[in-house]
Amino acid sequence: MEAGKPAFPRRRAAAERNRDKILDAAREAFAEPVPDISMAEIARRAGVGMATLYRNFPGRQELLEALYADEVDQVCAAATSEPGQSPDAALIAWLRLIIAFIPHKRLIASELLEHTGRVGLTSHRGRAVEAGRPLLTAAQESGQIRDDLTLEQVFDVIVAIAKINESPDYLRPLFETVLDGLRAGAAQDPA
Repeated sequence: MEAGKPAFPRRRAAAERNRDKILDAAREAFAEPVPDISMAEIARRAGVGMATLYRNFPGRQELLEALYADEVDQVCAAATSEPGQSPDAALIAWLRLIIAFIPHKRLIASELLEHTGRVGLTSHRGRAVEAGRPLLTAAQESGQIRDDLTLEQVFDVIVAIAKINESPDYLRPLFETVLDGLRAGAAQDPA
């Protein structure tokens, strides 16, 4: 080390590399169909010690938030309608994007869309709800989508299905049933 030059830049670079290794390992681990990947397994895959993992991410929630913040941005940015697209088609296309996200990222989709009461994850759900609310409102005002549902309720149904530990082929018709049920006229009088 040169005299007068601090060692901090090298330490910061190493810390950033470790953080990136943890995020890469977690992204790969959470894409697997295994229902519950431990923090220890993520540290092992990243090639870092538990202290390094917890220094970067004090808990699972912080890891999930950091890992998928950009994915939430993508979901929010996609909440638009194409020129000439009907309001119901725009809403359904956006919900299909969210649903397509689930087979490879089942855990994070559930965590982000679920109303957990945890501040960070709740804010991600809130961002997604606020981004999609104009699509739902437009589709409901057009009379194409039933007006007795909120986007929060739609997310709750998607989360419930996403938590079923089955293959994408098994889940696909369940999601399609939900999407079909959003259409106006799908509501039935329970009496």
